[in-house]
Amino acid sequence: MSQATTAPDAPAPLAHDGVAPLKGPMLAVAALMLAAANFIAVLNMTIANVAVPNIAGALGAAASQGTWVITSFAVGEAITVPLTGWFAARFGPVRVFVVSMVLFGIFSILCGLSTSIGMLVVARVFQGLSGGPLMPLSQTLMLRIFPKDKAGAAIGIWSMTTLVAPVVGPILGGWLVDDFTWNWVFLINAPIAIGFGLGAWKLLQHMQDAPVRNPFDKVGLVLLLVWVVALQLVLDEGKNLDWFASSQIVALTIIAVVGFAAFLIWELHEKHPVVDLRVFRHRGFNAAVITVSVAYAAFFGVSVLTPLWLQSFMGYTATTAGLATAWTGVTALLVAPIVASSKRDPRALVFFGVLWMGLVTLWRTLANSDMAFWDIAIPLAVMGFALPFFFIPTTGIALGSVDEREMDSAAGLMNFLRTLSGAFATSVVTTVWANQTTRNHAELVGLADRDGSVHAMLTQSGTPSDAATQVVDYLIVSQSGMLSTNQVMTGIAVMFFIAAAIIWIAPKPTRVIEPGAGGH
Repeated sequence: MSQATTAPDAPAPLAHDGVAPLKGPMLAVAALMLAAANFIAVLNMTIANVAVPNIAGALGAAASQGTWVITSFAVGEAITVPLTGWFAARFGPVRVFVVSMVLFGIFSILCGLSTSIGMLVVARVFQGLSGGPLMPLSQTLMLRIFPKDKAGAAIGIWSMTTLVAPVVGPILGGWLVDDFTWNWVFLINAPIAIGFGLGAWKLLQHMQDAPVRNPFDKVGLVLLLVWVVALQLVLDEGKNLDWFASSQIVALTIIAVVGFAAFLIWELHEKHPVVDLRVFRHRGFNAAVITVSVAYAAFFGVSVLTPLWLQSFMGYTATTAGLATAWTGVTALLVAPIVASSKRDPRALVFFGVLWMGLVTLWRTLANSDMAFWDIAIPLAVMGFALPFFFIPTTGIALGSVDEREMDSAAGLMNFLRTLSGAFATSVVTTVWANQTTRNHAELVGLADRDGSVHAMLTQSGTPSDAATQVVDYLIVSQSGMLSTNQVMTGIAVMFFIAAAIIWIAPKPTRVIEPGAGGH
């Protein structure tokens, strides 16, 4: 098995062959544009979540139909993220990035102007399709525009937008829905996407690659579409349809499994595959991607579960819950520059960061229903300090382990698996949490019925029997939610510990890979 050979302080090749990196104000402007592209792509995974009830009501749709606003974007994005490498090779990474940005803005406008749920869902699919390449291409282009000795800064800027955007999404979405209308959840993307997209072409067109006219792998594309769409539908609709009790979910699962197996076989034997799976021959890439996927799933689970618990059982609004969770992003931004400039073994940084996140999650299993805002926000802020230690070095290890010509494909696959792990985490965490809440409720009701002391104490103090029953039920509901939250947090902490151990599979970086040199 081949080994990665990047130095910790320069995790990926930077200068494009024959093209000098940008400098001064132009570098700052280009970095802002690329970071913004990644930010809005990731932001749109969560910004619409809090707006679903408003959207469904405004467009005369059922609540179950409203959730397709989220599913449709996820399906579209899941299709094009792994195709990024092929698009970049065929049309050039800068051209693909610019077209994706402009189309993202156009379809955002169409989403905001939709007059029916059907129109909105179709527009969201195309918004997801155009947004998919933005994540991996913003990452690889960021590495190209920065001088080679500033690789850590490039990865740090990109990584922070990836981690902060999911936290900002619900806050921004809640504010726009509360103070304006649901339409602005989508319209807000348009000036950023179109303006920065056109600006990026002026700044970066000199870095455009000559297109590679390989034959088009039609079979691979069809197989990719089949299994990705089927899997995304299983993850998004499984909870609503009671998972495998539904024949529809069973059928979609079979299609996803068979389609994935056929896709793997075909792509590994196709001379010009639409998705280059050969990047998985690099041990460093494998270790980094698995670590990112497991740790990001755990982090996303925490990010989903916290506001869900706060809004369901602690009386928080969407905006207030978002403000509590936002402290994770605030502290992460403070530490990012330090991590980006670190010259230590990146595996040790990752291990430290992910282990820290696991310990903080264990700390959160001691939560109770009497906690005030800062009792909840402080552990989240402490977790934020660890995020850069986890995300920045793993990105460097992954992209530094592959050949330069494979970077677009590697970035696409890494972002695809990270996004997929987030979808898995959302489905699993919400399902397990709901089931545990129901189970805890049943057990607590049994104890209350058997004991009856609380109800008796309330009635003896003059509380009417019905009111006493309601008080007891409120306490049981609150405690069952609290218990299930702590139980799920325990499982998430274990995931962090597993991810921390996986990174040591990666070989220790030993030298810098020069631009154009082969990775190992």
